[in-house]
Parts: sequence; C-alpha cells; structure tokens
Amino acid sequence: MRIAGSIFPRVLLTTLTLGVAAPMFIGMWEHYETTPWTRDGHVRADVIAVASDVPGLVEEVLIRDNQLVRKGDILLRLDPERFRLAVRQAEAALANREAAAEKAASDRARYEKLSEGVVSQQQRETVRAADLQARAAHSQAVADLDVARLNLNRSEIRAPANGRVTNFDLRPGTYLAAGRGIMALIDTDTVRIEGYFEETKLPRVHVGDAVDVRLMGGTILNGQVESIAGGIEDRDRSSGASLLASVNPTFSWVRLAQRIPVRINIEKADKDQLIVGTTATIQVADRNKRLLGVRFEQ
Repeated sequence: MRIAGSIFPRVLLTTLTLGVAAPMFIGMWEHYETTPWTRDGHVRADVIAVASDVPGLVEEVLIRDNQLVRKGDILLRLDPERFRLAVRQAEAALANREAAAEKAASDRARYEKLSEGVVSQQQRETVRAADLQARAAHSQAVADLDVARLNLNRSEIRAPANGRVTNFDLRPGTYLAAGRGIMALIDTDTVRIEGYFEETKLPRVHVGDAVDVRLMGGTILNGQVESIAGGIEDRDRSSGASLLASVNPTFSWVRLAQRIPVRINIEKADKDQLIVGTTATIQVADRNKRLLGVRFEQ
C-alpha cells in the first residue's frame, strides 16, 4: 500500500504535466508548421521612373522630395522658348504648304478642263502627280505642327499617377536629356503587402481570406488575400546554348519548401502610412478557426 501510495502522486503529476504540455505542443506545431503565416512579408508598390519626353533646361521646379502629388499635377517646367519657336516655324511651313497645295489643285483642275488636243496625257499625269505631292507635303506639315505643339505641351512634366515623389534632387538650370529618369514616383494606388508563403501552407490560403499584417514598427493592419502567384522560377533548370533544358545534376536530399508570393490588398485609409520596402509579419485567418477568433494572438 505504501508503494502504491507513493507512486500515485507521481503518476498524477506526470498525467497533469502531459495534459498541459500536449495541447501546448500541438498548438505550437500547428502554428509553426501548418498555420498560414509568414514573417517574410514586404510592403510593395508600382514605382514609376519619371522622365522628360523632350530635352531642355529646367526653368521651374514645383515639387519637393517626398511630396504627395495627384495625377496630372505639374512637377516641373522646362524652358519653353525653344518649343514656342518650333511651333511658329511649323505654322509658317504649314502656311507655305497650304499655298503650294492650293496652287497645285488649281493647276490640276485647269488641266482637267482642257481637251486632249491642247495638252498631252503626259502633261496631265505630271500635273496630277504634282497635286498629290503637294497634298502629301501639306499633310506632313500638319503633322510637324502637331509634333511641335506636343513638344511644347510636354515641356511641362506632369505626374503620370497619384503617388509620392521620392529620391528627388533637381534644381532650376539643370539640363535634362529626353528619356533620362529624374525621379521615382511611388504609385500610392498600388500599395499592397506581398507575403512569401511556404508551399506546404498554400492549401489553407484562399482568395478573399482575412489577413492580419503586423509591420516591424508595430502597426497592425487588416487586409484580404487578393491573389496567389501562378508560378515561380525553377532555379534547377535553365536553357543551354542549344536551347535544350539544362538541369542541375546535383540534388539536395533536404528539400526546403518553396515560397510562393501572395498579394494582399489593404484598406485605402492605411496605405498612406506605409513605406514601400519595409517588412511585415502576415497571418491569414484560417477558415477553420475564424469562428473561434484566433487572430494574431500567438
């Protein structure tokens, strides 16, 4: 009886310990191995490299670094005088072509009225060709004037989208070459969270699932799964010189789960406080646990 009495407390203590430890172990296993969450999340957005479509000297800068702008806002102006002169030249050339086209049309109409005994067929064809050439030259002059006016309009560089200007350091007097990037514009309408989830957890991630996002700075945001990437690069395969598949001959016996990009849409009100490139922890609300209210508590 003494032996049984001394063993019973130990068995009871062991049973209680296992009763407490087992649920904790199962919960930790489920959280770290099966629950769809990841620390590999980043704030992303489309970044537009703003460039001048025409070359010229910067006359006026209307923005500052890290400023929010709206689509169509004027960011800076180039010296417009050269472009205005180009418009005047194109207008003069157009007037000249109009006069030439009018004369050619009159000559053709006059020759068409003459009888065959007065003018030869060759003369008629020559006049007709001259009329067609004058019309083509007039059309070219119209296009040149449109281009000159477009260049004058493009001397004002405008924001192509709603966003925030960043990495901007430009002063009046700087000469800009056409097509050279002068600033980065973060499209604030495209700000989102992208998380890279292990492929073993993807079966529990669905489009429309609620998501909790914890930024490294401590801010917590709410969002929804917008889409899941349709594929990733196969690093073990490439194309050889003969365009045949070149497969890596070595194989690692320890295979790590691939990470698949998952795009997460967040509420519009939260986008203005996000900094593109920062990191975040992402947890998708498991559909099986959503009714239990298991959210970002672990």
